[in-house]
Amino acid sequence: MKLLLLSANTTQYPYPVYPLGLDFIVGALAPRHEVRIVDMNVVGGLDPLEVAIRDFDPDVIGLSIRNIDNVDTLATKSFVQGHQRIIQAIRGCSKAPVVIGGSGFSIFPGELMALLDADFGVVGEGEFLGPLLDALEKGAVVADLPGIIGRGEGVRSAVPWTGAVRRQFRPVDAQLRFYLERGGILNLQTKRGCPYHCIYCTYPHIEGRRLRLNSPDEVAGEARELQEMGARYLFIADSVFNADYGHSLAVAQAFRRQGLSIPWGAFFAPTRPPDGYYNALAEAGLTHVEFGTETFCNGQLKRYGKPFDMEDVLLAQRSARQAGVHIAHYLLLGGPGEDAQTLDETLNHMEIIEKAVFFVFCGIRVYPHTRLYDIARQEGQIAPEQDLLAPVFYRSKGIGTEEIIARIEKRARGRRNWVYGDGSEKNERVVVRLHGRGHAGPLWELLLQ
Repeated sequence: MKLLLLSANTTQYPYPVYPLGLDFIVGALAPRHEVRIVDMNVVGGLDPLEVAIRDFDPDVIGLSIRNIDNVDTLATKSFVQGHQRIIQAIRGCSKAPVVIGGSGFSIFPGELMALLDADFGVVGEGEFLGPLLDALEKGAVVADLPGIIGRGEGVRSAVPWTGAVRRQFRPVDAQLRFYLERGGILNLQTKRGCPYHCIYCTYPHIEGRRLRLNSPDEVAGEARELQEMGARYLFIADSVFNADYGHSLAVAQAFRRQGLSIPWGAFFAPTRPPDGYYNALAEAGLTHVEFGTETFCNGQLKRYGKPFDMEDVLLAQRSARQAGVHIAHYLLLGGPGEDAQTLDETLNHMEIIEKAVFFVFCGIRVYPHTRLYDIARQEGQIAPEQDLLAPVFYRSKGIGTEEIIARIEKRARGRRNWVYGDGSEKNERVVVRLHGRGHAGPLWELLLQ
């Protein structure tokens, strides 16, 4: 069959993200299927999209939906209307059945199936598309296929993919060059699943709680291939890179054996690291550590379901700093239990923690299948049947978003490394200019200068 895979994500802050998931889908397909990938970042609009569809004349079109909205309480922007326009463009130039999937879709499968009028949906990991194509090709019944829902069917929960996981590389083309020319950042994955119980996170719903570890040598081989394709920086797209310390160390050691020479970064939990952990990773090329800390208050960490406390956070910060890597902490303020006192604890730590960038978000997006959803329901912040496609943010009873922002502004005193509100837009413009001049990587470390 001829399959056209379409990446709908055009978000480019803080930098455009290469659609890694489509490579894994291609790697899971039988060789007889002919695949073409179209990236909305590259085609640039609906008219050229229609031209690409007519030119290829696919039997099936797969649409990957990564983001539902920009998760910003101050300037909320939904992407659903854009997805509707894409579906309308597809329907106007092709009779091929449309299959939608991606992380955004997997959170809201029932709502998006109805709204976008798709023929099929892939809930969870994209590799489930392969069995669907095989069934369509044979004219077989698809109702019982795991991970697949059809038009008008009830919503299914995501189930982990248990087959082989392979990434299929393609030659350097216009799509790849788009990302190489805008920061040179490509991505890879070392494992799937997340064992943590953070109250707001959708990763366990999409990928499951059990860690499924990729071979470190295979990951390193993939990294070396990306380097040879022109990548100048790698971002590891795991939910949490150090969720398994032994495996992440093995990956770093494999990077060294492969002779990887470009820098890389990942998302980490500030749990208590083994001795020398960040030094070992830095020796293997790690340059950027992004901690999902969310708050610098022990009470809030416990309420958020975090597997660490402030003693662990400060130890992880100190260990990473001693290794000479760039450090950022992501903070989610205004969650359950937040008040003036807990906020001050976080702000006080922000003032004394050195050599770190703080990305501050006020208000936490409420998603189904999370403990935060249950809390918001119990507190009456959302109704039992409320449509959460329209972004809803949890609001603490103890302090409002406006007061949180006012307190941050008062304490920031012009600190460039405190990024919140419209600071994101300003920084985006700087990053775009620097990438245009040939600089590589995320570049948020420049906020420390």
